[in-house]
Amino acid sequence: MTDTAVDAAPDGTRQPAARPPHAVAGRVMLVVLVLLTGVTLLLGYANKARCVGPEFDATGRSGPDYEVRIDRDVCYSDIQHLWLGRDIDQHVFPYVAGSITPEGALVGGSVEYPVLTGVLIWAGALLADNDGEFLLGSALLMAPFGLLTGWLLGRLARWRALLWALGPPVVLYAFHNWDLPVVACAVGAVFALHGMGSRRPLADRALVAAVLLGLGFAFKLYPGAFVLPLALYVLTMSRPGSLDWRGALRVPLAAAATVVLVNLPFALGGYEGWRASFTFQQMRKVDLTTNSIWYWGFRPESDPDNKAFQSLMDWLSPTLVLLSFAVAAAVGLWRWRRESVYPWIGVSAAILCGFLLLHKVHSPQYTLWLLPFFVLLQVPWRWVVGYLAVDLVMGIGIFRWFYTLDTGVGIGIYEGLAAQAVAVGVWGRAVLLVVLFVVFLRTPDPLAARERTDVPAAHG
Repeated sequence: MTDTAVDAAPDGTRQPAARPPHAVAGRVMLVVLVLLTGVTLLLGYANKARCVGPEFDATGRSGPDYEVRIDRDVCYSDIQHLWLGRDIDQHVFPYVAGSITPEGALVGGSVEYPVLTGVLIWAGALLADNDGEFLLGSALLMAPFGLLTGWLLGRLARWRALLWALGPPVVLYAFHNWDLPVVACAVGAVFALHGMGSRRPLADRALVAAVLLGLGFAFKLYPGAFVLPLALYVLTMSRPGSLDWRGALRVPLAAAATVVLVNLPFALGGYEGWRASFTFQQMRKVDLTTNSIWYWGFRPESDPDNKAFQSLMDWLSPTLVLLSFAVAAAVGLWRWRRESVYPWIGVSAAILCGFLLLHKVHSPQYTLWLLPFFVLLQVPWRWVVGYLAVDLVMGIGIFRWFYTLDTGVGIGIYEGLAAQAVAVGVWGRAVLLVVLFVVFLRTPDPLAARERTDVPAAHG
């Protein structure tokens, strides 16, 4: 069925009927949201481009004083910085001829990211001869994903999507790293399930969502954690009054098959280089660049040279992360028994909070991962504004603090605003992530509840 109707004119001819006002308003809203997202992305690029040029040395590195400017001017980006050190400047295709040294250095084209991000990095550098052109090429490749995310969120949550379209994290982090594609995959999975209408069976729509989560895993891993709540949602919602084990099992199988199909060519083409990306993350130490509670909460034991502490973090951090996943999923089941709807989006958001809080690395751009959940769920504004404010303090303060470390001026907590901003950022985010873990699990999930309103009130 199309959205074009026909009416009879006075002369008896048939003419297309006017579109309903709400349909026109909806299209206008989406256009506005996408345009605003585009403006915000341009600001994000301009923010990072402050570190580009105006000179370039023989390696294509910006100058003068690049190492000073990236922190002093708060314009650092991983994209520009990694132009050197990963053979990106040599246009080496990732992973195939790569490896990792015993000291943890990536060589031969390997990068520390999953394969789809590695290919994206390579593609962004294809026409580049310096770090500025690499930043621009990468931004051009990723901007459509940011625009798509704005459009999807507008379809799912209407004007609340302004949180994405005008969000300070988009300005700060859209081109800090390669995160826009993975965010689009995560939001796309929600849209596949709840934004395309209910004519197709839930289990079939869930397969599309699972594939998108698998693709997200191949970009940045974290959407893979949402497969569990998605499967539990299908289990409890596909068949009124019964559990759909077959439909639920298809969700992780589809996601896993997607991950295997994407990774297999790289694993076969160069296993050492492909495996190096995972080894790098396993070997990464807790240090002042990780911005995590583990470093700041256990000083001075958390020194990178303390092998006992670093070995402890290698198993304690992932164990606690997985435990937080289990708690979130279990609370979701408790809510399902009380409300007859499994809040899979809220559970996914809580899972992400557990990861951000307890993982040994908390990079600044991870806020982009969390931002869509503020749009999709009716989180009280005080928590949204509070988190974005603390994140802004952290996003600026951490680089100013790095600058003070290099200059040796005001590096102590009682000596300068930069160090105080980092303390506020680290512990403010930690407290708010604990609060949001609970808030997400308690907040109504309007998209999930909309799926079916005639579910029996209780399950045995």
